[in-house]
Amino acid sequence: MSNNSKFGNGSLPPDDIKLFRTQMADAIPLKQDHIEPFRKHPAPRPRPRIIESQDAIMDSPISEAEVITSDFLEFARPGVQKRLLHALRKGQIPPQLDLDLHGLTVTYAQENLDIFLKECQRRALKCVRIIHGKGIRSEGQQPILKCKVNYWLRCYNNVLAFSSAPRWDGGSGAAYVLLRNSRKK
Repeated sequence: MSNNSKFGNGSLPPDDIKLFRTQMADAIPLKQDHIEPFRKHPAPRPRPRIIESQDAIMDSPISEAEVITSDFLEFARPGVQKRLLHALRKGQIPPQLDLDLHGLTVTYAQENLDIFLKECQRRALKCVRIIHGKGIRSEGQQPILKCKVNYWLRCYNNVLAFSSAPRWDGGSGAAYVLLRNSRKK
């Protein structure tokens, strides 16, 4: 290394070069005559994201990567009767309240959903409709909020089941949500 070497936009001062050489005088170079071979590492597994809320959250949430979102949403907790899920899917249980999320960012949508579900629990509502949109105006025309709502709803203990709404009430851009009766112990 010569004294003319450049560092950044200017040359190193002679005092710095002298100090570096003094500090490195007793350094012993490593002897290595081979290159580490390329090893393919496994893809990282995402940690589950927990929605911060009080008692409405599941004890052991699932990872967002484990939830697959198709065009038609449907989920039911173990113990929910098939005829109840069928009635929800067909729109035979009228929603008592609506939440419109489309056009919101993911952060605002999650906050609004949390507040909305707490209010529904306080009012002891049985069925609500959440409008998440179809993702037509999203980047790449992929439904971002639909995927998030599909995951978030599974994380709430007071959500018994949900299903995409019938065509006449939002279709694949909305979901009917069946809620646990908060007054039952």
